Formats: sequence, C-alpha cells, structure tokens
Amino acid sequence: MKHILNNPESLVVDSLAGLCAVNPALSFDKDNKIVHVTNQDHSKVALVCGGGSGHEPSHSGFVGQGILTAAVCGNVFASPNASQVRRAIDLVHNDKGTVIIVKNYTGDVLNFGLAKEQYAASHAQFADRVKFVIVGDDVAVGRSQGNIVGRRGLAGTCLVYKIAGALAHRGASLEDVYNIAQWTASRVATIGVGLEHCHVPGTGAPSSHLSTSEIEIGMGIHNEPGHQHLSPIPPLSQLMSQLLDLLINQDDKERAFVPFQGSGKDKVVLLLNNLGGISELELSGIVTESKSALLKRGIAIERVLSGSFMTSLNMPGFSITLLLLPTGGTNEPDLPLILSLIDDPSSTPGWKFSSRVPPPAEPTLSIPTSATSTQKPTHTPLPAPTPSTFLSSLESACKALIAAEPQITSFDSIAGDGDCGLTLHAGASAVLASIKSSQISGQDVVGSVIQIASIAEEKMGGTSGALYSIWFSALAQELQRSQATGKGVKEVTGAMWIDALKNALKKLYTYTKARPPSRTLVDPLAAFVDALPDLKTESDVVDPGVWGKAVERAKEAAEKTRELEAKAGRSAYVEGSRLKEEQVPDPGAWGVKIVLEGLGL
Repeated sequence: MKHILNNPESLVVDSLAGLCAVNPALSFDKDNKIVHVTNQDHSKVALVCGGGSGHEPSHSGFVGQGILTAAVCGNVFASPNASQVRRAIDLVHNDKGTVIIVKNYTGDVLNFGLAKEQYAASHAQFADRVKFVIVGDDVAVGRSQGNIVGRRGLAGTCLVYKIAGALAHRGASLEDVYNIAQWTASRVATIGVGLEHCHVPGTGAPSSHLSTSEIEIGMGIHNEPGHQHLSPIPPLSQLMSQLLDLLINQDDKERAFVPFQGSGKDKVVLLLNNLGGISELELSGIVTESKSALLKRGIAIERVLSGSFMTSLNMPGFSITLLLLPTGGTNEPDLPLILSLIDDPSSTPGWKFSSRVPPPAEPTLSIPTSATSTQKPTHTPLPAPTPSTFLSSLESACKALIAAEPQITSFDSIAGDGDCGLTLHAGASAVLASIKSSQISGQDVVGSVIQIASIAEEKMGGTSGALYSIWFSALAQELQRSQATGKGVKEVTGAMWIDALKNALKKLYTYTKARPPSRTLVDPLAAFVDALPDLKTESDVVDPGVWGKAVERAKEAAEKTRELEAKAGRSAYVEGSRLKEEQVPDPGAWGVKIVLEGLGL
C-alpha cells in the first residue's frame, strides 16, 4: 500500500509531465490529460488511444514517431471522459483521417465511442475519417461469461498499436491502417497471472488478498477476479503448460478465440508482459520457459518481446500474449509485412527492444578459444605429515560451518543482506563433496588448497567467495614457494604453514581496505595470523600450543565485532546504533571463527 508521490490527486498529471521530460517530442494538454506528438505529419493517418491511468507505459508511453499520435488519460483505472477524447481528435486532425484504438472496457468504449460520434455529428465532412477499433484479447473471459460485453482488453492491445502505427507511419491509407488494426485485434490472445492484487494510490486497504502459497490465473488489470486460483503455486513449467492450454486449445470452445491450427503450422509473436511488480530476473526466466513450452508444441516463434507494456500499477505478476501470424489464407496480410511492422523503429519510451529476428532454439554457448582456459594447474604434490588428520580437520570445519548456517544467517539478516550463512554452507558442502571424490587429498596439500580456492570462487561467489578464493590462492602460492626454496622438503611442516599464512594475509591486504578492527572477517583472520610466531627460518620447530593460542585470539576478535563500529564490509551499510543495540557479531568474522575452531588446531 506504500507509494512514492506528492498526492494521489496530482499523480497522473505529474506522471505525464515526467513523460514529456523523457520524450521532449511530445506536447502536453494538462487540462485534458493528453500527450501528443508536437510536430505531427498531417499527411499520415493519426492513431489515438487511451484509457485509465495505472497501466503505464500504456497508453501514453507509446506516443511518438512510429506508433501513436496521441493518448488520452483518465484517473487511475478510470476512463477519460468524452470531452477529453474530442479534444484529442481535434489535436491530431489531419488530411488522411484518424483511427481510435481502445481496450474492451465499458468506460473506454462508451466515452471514446461517444466522442467519435459527437465529432462526426459536428464535423459531417470528416465523419468517415474517424475509425474505431476495440481490442479484446483476454481468454480468461469465456464466451458464455462475456456473451454481451466480450473479452477484456489486455497487453495484446500494444501489438495492435505497434502494427497499425508503423503502417500509418509508412503513409498507408486510412482503410489500410484500420483493416490491419482490426486483423491484429482478431489474432491476439492473452492470459494474465497474479501473485497478489495491486493497490490504487489514495484508496483504503484492499478487501482481498492471495495467500502466500496462492496464485491467480486470469486476473484482470483492474483487480478483477481471475479464471482460477492455484495453491500451492506450481513450478513455472507446469504453470506455463496450463496457460498455453488456455491460449491455444481449440477443444476449449469457451476460449478458442484465435484459430490455431496445430500440427506445426502455427507461427507467433510472443509477448511477455510485466504487470508491474515482478522482477526482471523472473521475467527473463518466464521468457525461457514460455519459449520452450511453445517449441514443444510445434509452434514457431518469429519474435520475442519482453518487458512492461501494460501494467496494473505494481501488481506482482505477468501476462503472456500470442499473436497468431498469417498462414497464407485469403484476405490475410503477408507474413513479412507484419514482422516488418513490428520491427520498424519507433521513438517511444514504452516500446521495448526487439531483436528483429526469431529467437534461437537454444542460447548460443560460448566456446573456450584459448588452450590455457582448459589447462589443469601443475604442481608437485606435497603431502601432509598425517594425511588422514588433514582430511578429518577439513571435514570437521566444514560440518561445523554447515551446522552454524542458521545462526550465521540470523546474524546476517541484521548485519548484512542475509546470505552469508547460505554462502558458507554452499562452500563447505562443496569441500565435503571434493573430499569424497578425492579431489581434495591429504597426499596433495597444495592441490587441495587450490581446489578449495576454486570452490570459494565458483560455489560461494559474492564478496565472501572472492575473499576466501584470494586467501586460499595466495596460501597455495606461498606453500609452493616454500616447497621450491626448501631443500629436501617431503611434507608440509608447521613452519611452512606459518610462513604461508603470514604472506597470504599480506597478499589479501592488497585487495581489501579492511584492517582490524573493521568488523569484517579480516578481524579474526588477522588476529589468528598475527598471533603466530615470526620464524627466523622455515625449519624452526613450532610449539603445538601456538596454534591453540592463535585460535583463541581469533575467537576473541570475532566476539569483539559485536561492539565495533563497521568500517568496511556488509555492516558498513547498516545503521550503527542498531548493530550496537542488537549486539550481533559480524557474520563473516563468525564464519572464520567457526572454521578455525572446527579445524581443531
């Protein structure tokens, strides 16, 4: 129910003024809430559209060269009145005529239709130069239910705008523009899916909600009820199959509005529309699944369009539209003509990117071009003094991290972005899998450390993964250096570990500005390394108690992060007083503490 605005009453006018700032080629009739092309070419057919606001970029976002000439906007989800529409018809008056395109909603049809008839009555000489097209593409409304009013108009309307507008821009006659708009309107089918209803600014709390496990198929763009509710929410592949059945199944006499032939004869334009509140990440995944589902049914996709075309304010959901392309029948436009009209460039902020080519059946996968990209690292294996102890220590640390995931996640939900525990869990699980597959072995410590660095990079990712990967990569380098400079070295010694740890920390410092105390994972890591003795030679004997004392220093540093002001890392973006109030340690630092304790040093 939250919105960012001055006040609900001025929202539509403020929005249209902003659109004119984005597209200076437009003029704004503030009193009538109309945007129109400033330097209109009066030798070409004009296209007028409109309806209630709240569906942006429809309708105003498609005004510009190559699509619409003017858009008339009502208040949120409310049709503009007839006098507003008459003003728009006057503004776009031209030598060839005007086509009005509206969605099939009662208010829009009545008010735009009334304006057309009033204009014809007062301008008898131009009465035949204003045509009227109604688009109803919603298959959720069956024939019985919509017996009188017909189907609702949804995102398929935008394809009517684009195809008719591009033809008008080419200089076609009024009849040709009108006919192609009518043909397109007869060939589009749309179904919407919502996870929740939207909220109209300035109104009270909505009276109905969907549960957290529920999805609604066929929801209208004004919060109208849908065709059916599903709970639990099915996987996308299963959901997409149900949606396509509603769009193309010719056995469903209630919804077989568009004459799909099947048997591999159909070609379509696929339009995936964001209803306002779904992430681009999800929408692209929906594109992938819808493309796959169509191809499985033998339907050829000639173009894919994806983005926000006709929204329902901030509704979390999407709609899928299919435009059935010409099959060579009589009185049909040519297929290349329709595709070229979709591909024609336009100067409107609402129309989305189009590749102007059919999508590939599968994404083009990159192929390594350099032999070095597939070369395996080479080094001389260097065993641990007791290989079984090396592996058991690693296993113990990994299991401790996995067990601590809920605790670290809870810390990170306050002090960060909530993913630190899951990231460490993923890394630890991958290390255990590598131990099981013998990719990590006590017979090859250097190779094992290199493998752990790779796991941190690939399985953990993010900042933590990069830091861990740099650390272990540096550690491997230092162990190899000690191996190369040491005479007759047959196994990794405690002195070699200490030297490698100290030099790896120096290398890590070249990639992060964090220095203790910083409330980051560097705090316990540095405390551990700094507590280790400075050796004069790599052959110096290391007291076993040294490791335990260093771990204690690391634990103290991790605990102290509860009291520290964040200077770097994830917590630097969290309000300082909250961290002190909650007394939450840094999640990354806590992870290092868990690892060191788990190693049993």
